[in-house]
Amino acid sequence: MRRRAAEFRRPARRRVSNWILGFLGLFLVIGMVLFIVQHFHQDQFEQPMQEMDMSHATIKEAPNMAINLTEEMLSATSFARQLSDQMTLAKAYVIIAKEHDNLQLAWELSSKIRHCQHLLSKAAMRGTPITVIEAESIVRGLSLLIYKAQDTHYDSATTITTLKNHIQALEERANAATVQGSTFAQLAAEALPKSLYCLNIKLTVQWLSNPALQELANEQRNSPRLLDNNLYHFCIFSDNVLATSTVVNSTVSNADHPKQLVFHIVTDQINHRAMQAWFFTNDFKGSTIEVQNVEEFSWLNASYSPVMKQLLDAETQAYYLKDSKDQKSEVKFWNPKYLSILNHLRFYTPEIYPLLEKVVFLDDDVVVQKDLTPLFSLDLHGNVNGAVETCLEAFHRFYKYLNFSDPIIGRKFDPQACGWAFGMNVFDLIAWKKANVTAQYHYWQEQNRDHSLWKLGTLPPGLLAFYGLTEPLDRRWHVLGLGYDSNIDDRLIESAAVVHYNGNMKPWLKLAIGRYKPLWENYVNHTNPFLRDCIIC
Repeated sequence: MRRRAAEFRRPARRRVSNWILGFLGLFLVIGMVLFIVQHFHQDQFEQPMQEMDMSHATIKEAPNMAINLTEEMLSATSFARQLSDQMTLAKAYVIIAKEHDNLQLAWELSSKIRHCQHLLSKAAMRGTPITVIEAESIVRGLSLLIYKAQDTHYDSATTITTLKNHIQALEERANAATVQGSTFAQLAAEALPKSLYCLNIKLTVQWLSNPALQELANEQRNSPRLLDNNLYHFCIFSDNVLATSTVVNSTVSNADHPKQLVFHIVTDQINHRAMQAWFFTNDFKGSTIEVQNVEEFSWLNASYSPVMKQLLDAETQAYYLKDSKDQKSEVKFWNPKYLSILNHLRFYTPEIYPLLEKVVFLDDDVVVQKDLTPLFSLDLHGNVNGAVETCLEAFHRFYKYLNFSDPIIGRKFDPQACGWAFGMNVFDLIAWKKANVTAQYHYWQEQNRDHSLWKLGTLPPGLLAFYGLTEPLDRRWHVLGLGYDSNIDDRLIESAAVVHYNGNMKPWLKLAIGRYKPLWENYVNHTNPFLRDCIIC
């Protein structure tokens, strides 16, 4: 056989060397190792994350699993309840130990009580019940101390008696402090401030030393405006110069036509000259002012007026001016204003002004904030008295003012009838005379000679005399309570035509409610030299 030519021979097959195969195998092994290591690291990372998530979930659920300490304290089987009971008993023994001068025992009990309070607080903060280990030492210590207290003759009977005596003593001290506080407040309300006394003295001196003022007053008495029913007539009965001046000033300051206003002021003999000197030396925007002395009303005597007869009676004076040492009598009965005829003069308005047809009565502790002339055009529907009712509060109904256990009251009146307020009232004097209201007032004063129907004041006889003759007015005409209630809504005060400082905290006294005092001070004439000298405000 012949061989092929060299150029036509198949090329020889080359084999991969062993070292290349070894190199590839090494790479394969390294790759496998890296894969295993990476997988193992991922498992280790995921496991802590899962544990962390579980721990967060546990933390979030922990508040929901927290105990209710109140329920624990009420549970008969809980250590919290046991500690609370022991702590209460220990506090009682602390008081008894101190009263018996056993200060060492009192100190030991107080120390255990503090430990007990600390443990209860700690349990409430962490939200888990108190354990036996925690409670055992405190319970044991308190029990030993309580046993020690009982062994020192502080038994249950002694404890109860001592605590009762302690409570009774505290009640007596509280009652005494209440009576004393009421007494001081009443005295402060009754007493004439030195500044007002100073003002009266200076005005009286001015009146006596100035004949021109006396002539002006005589001319004013004959003014035809005092009887003109086309004008707007207001009446004020007071012995307080500054308070009356503030009422007049606030009324004319808020009136649309102040020159059409007429003020009829009645005071007592002591303050008559001072009142005249003030009102005839100050300008009140052209309004007409009359000042009268109640003691010049010769017709108002004991033979005509039962209340005058009572005010002069020694028994009545003793009733209203009881000895302050008699703690059984109510403090407010000691007020001498109940012995002043000025307080009852409102029931004689038609007799004082026989030619007038309609008047608006104002107390001296009010401030006028709006024009009051629309009151004169109100339709009273034949009634005598236009007043704001006060029965929005339950204590302002008839049964709170009158003794309905007396048949003369129980048969004629409704105990749930709505009360109303004096202080800003519209009086139709024609209807008054027709209904003979003053005679009704006299009748009820005669029936109450022994003070069995009502105790004091002018409102109870007013409720009886004007019963069925009172026309309710819009509440915004007259807002009360500024002399005792510090929580009256500002919006109600702003909307009021008249605000009334009824109560002991009058705006001219230091005990006035500071929140309301500026309403009154706005109408005080601070430029008057007498006021500056006497330092009124």
